[in-house]
Amino acid sequence: MPITEILARNAALYGDEISLVEINPQIKEIKVSWKDYELVETNPENRYRREMTWREFDDKANRFADFLLGRGLQKGQKVAILLMNCLEWLPIYFGILKTGALAVPLNYRYTEDEIKYCLDLAECDVLIFGPEFTERVEAIREKIPNIKIRLFLGLDCPAFAESYYALTACCSSVAPKIRLSDDDDAAIYFSSGTTGFPKAILHAHRSLMLSCESEMNHHKQTREDNFLCIPPLYHTGAKMHWFGSLLAGSRAVLLRGVKPEWILRAVSEEQITIVWLLVPWAQDILDAIERGDIKLKDYKLDQWRLMHIGAQPVPPSLIKRWKKYFPEHEYDTNYGLSESIGPGCVHLGIENIHKVGAIGKAGYKWEVQIVDENGTPVQQGSVGELCVKGAGVMKCYYNNPQATAEILKDGWLYTGDMAKRDEDGFIYLVDRKKDVIITGGENIYPVQIEDFLRTNDAVKDVAVIGLPDHRLGEIVAAIVELKPGFVSSEAEMAEFCAALPRYKRPRRIFFEKVPRNPTGKIEKPRLREKYCGGSLVEAQTESH
Repeated sequence: MPITEILARNAALYGDEISLVEINPQIKEIKVSWKDYELVETNPENRYRREMTWREFDDKANRFADFLLGRGLQKGQKVAILLMNCLEWLPIYFGILKTGALAVPLNYRYTEDEIKYCLDLAECDVLIFGPEFTERVEAIREKIPNIKIRLFLGLDCPAFAESYYALTACCSSVAPKIRLSDDDDAAIYFSSGTTGFPKAILHAHRSLMLSCESEMNHHKQTREDNFLCIPPLYHTGAKMHWFGSLLAGSRAVLLRGVKPEWILRAVSEEQITIVWLLVPWAQDILDAIERGDIKLKDYKLDQWRLMHIGAQPVPPSLIKRWKKYFPEHEYDTNYGLSESIGPGCVHLGIENIHKVGAIGKAGYKWEVQIVDENGTPVQQGSVGELCVKGAGVMKCYYNNPQATAEILKDGWLYTGDMAKRDEDGFIYLVDRKKDVIITGGENIYPVQIEDFLRTNDAVKDVAVIGLPDHRLGEIVAAIVELKPGFVSSEAEMAEFCAALPRYKRPRRIFFEKVPRNPTGKIEKPRLREKYCGGSLVEAQTESH
């Protein structure tokens, strides 16, 4: 069953109840409704809190679907979403799905070139973007001729786009009569590839539905729960955790900001029961409590029942600290990747806190195995590559059969993560077979940074690896080999790297010869061994 039917069900059963709330603590504390935002021509900086009912949610999705179909969009075409988290994001996503088109969320950190690359790779026909991206879109608008419709979400629409609000306001709110099946294509998500540019991950409607089912099975959402969503909705992690709220018909809050006081204030004022955090946000909350910047007695937190973490390895010491201040909280961790429709293919389970440090066992309706280089399952305790299988596995890398064949084999998704299983069947990550660096939950592939550093006249060779970091999980480090006769310093290289997006800039730079094997490949395991002192993921999750 497509998830669009769950939204329609919620609108019919719980129409006047609040489905979504948006809170932006960075702006003035003026509370308005969804309709006020559309109809009142006032400064959008005055929108502290907005809310929307289930009926309004479904109506807005239907209006956007009606608009797209009226402009000739066909089943199977693609609509890209380039927006910060906002109240409109999910109705737009569901409106796209209702047309039979594919939703294509874009990372809001993408540069102009990356936006163009992804639009071209996914063969997008429509782009909807917010005011934060006007300059980037304007810079490439002549280079993306296949984008027939450019929609702007906000006030003061630029001349090269059309206003989302103006065009959808008069559209029908009746659901379109488009037949959808579980096997129909639903969405394309992006994951960075070893070439430095993203790969397009194609998912069917059955993947989205499995996310709903597995999330509710893992975290037992009910109609009384209230989920705080902080991570970006373009990523599978945030949205697929919210899918549990969708299936339960329960409220969720979109918080635009990660400061500890903002998170605890939202939990208190909105009576949040479930919060999904990244490791650095949990660290920041605990640090603020221990410094005395936050006093828990100032907040109403008794209703908060579950804190869960994903997107990066979790140090057991963090959870021990957390339970010291929040002893009644249930805890869970989830493992997944965009190719497996985000978190949930492996999860710890709220009843297994004694196994903190493990990523858990196979998730609801998932299979897991750990295999050697020949694809043969390894014995308990031995290290091998983690593979997962289930209805949430991607259909393919869109328009990339070679990359698809490398990662999908006989229905199994080869994750590129090295793992082992203990005597109780719990899986522990050990290291990465891939070169991906995960910093603050964001995937970074080294090749793009390496290629950039090689443009420096002083650089002969370079290797980029991840180093364990207490707060972010990993930081980017560059091993730089200089050309004979050239000299440079860490400060000079850091200044050169200022042209990179902030989150991709190396935090550490070492000057030495870059080791390569006889075939010319950089020996990154050797570098990780030298600078990490052992296996990377084990270093991240050590208990002290």
